[in-house]
Amino acid sequence: MEKRTVNPWTWQDGRSYAQAVEVKNVESTLYCSGQAAIDPDGTSSDKDMKSQLQQAIANLEEVIRTAGYDCSGIVRLNIYTTSTEELWPHFPILQEWIAKHQITQAVTMLQVTGLFETLTVELEATVVR
Repeated sequence: MEKRTVNPWTWQDGRSYAQAVEVKNVESTLYCSGQAAIDPDGTSSDKDMKSQLQQAIANLEEVIRTAGYDCSGIVRLNIYTTSTEELWPHFPILQEWIAKHQITQAVTMLQVTGLFETLTVELEATVVR
């Protein structure tokens, strides 16, 4: 697999994402449903934004690992949240996770009026190998 990032500017570097990611010669692609702070028994979290972000990351990792992929293969990450203002102070958690796995991805973050039940953040990824 060949991966190339496209960044006409440098300002996105401090925000841990790329403007575009081109991928060639891919063996396979995994499209992950949005992962949120839902326990293995299906219970939605009612904890704070930080806790929900940490659990959403852990759940996304679990799906990727179970499918036989690596987090480093994430090329697209969509972030849905009920409050960008509430999520933003915890964004370093996501940035540290991205750095830990050496992920280079295009990102879209959207504030939505609501997520399932009591959820406040959801992560949706496209992963290649």
